[in-house]
Amino acid sequence: MTDYSPYAPQPRLPHDGAAPPPSMRPASLSAIIGRIEEAVEQETVGLKTNRAFDIQASNARKSRCLYELTRAMKGIGETEALVEHRESIQRLRETLARNEAAIRAHLSAVNEVATLMRDAIRHAEADGTYSAGEFGWSP
Repeated sequence: MTDYSPYAPQPRLPHDGAAPPPSMRPASLSAIIGRIEEAVEQETVGLKTNRAFDIQASNARKSRCLYELTRAMKGIGETEALVEHRESIQRLRETLARNEAAIRAHLSAVNEVATLMRDAIRHAEADGTYSAGEFGWSP
């Protein structure tokens, strides 16, 4: 049996602004960027190919990655991170642009389906008695 206890006090980070020791540092920034890129790519492919894609699970995964990224950025300066990880950040930006296009297409399709359903419901509820459009007389 191990001595691990979920109630054991956790080591605290120094409050003097010093960097935490390596054992307490969050995952490397490049690893986190890679996980974000992977999650976004999977979402993009899922939106394009899988009608039953679980968008909620994908959003939860991306939220966890964003949380990790936020924690990792606290330990380093933004300028330092941008210089050191410029290529991976640029690649992530391109991946996010493709994902945005897929999400916009998905939302557009959802909007089209909703409009078709709305029009079908209106047509089914109307008996045509008072509707000039039913007779082709509307402008």
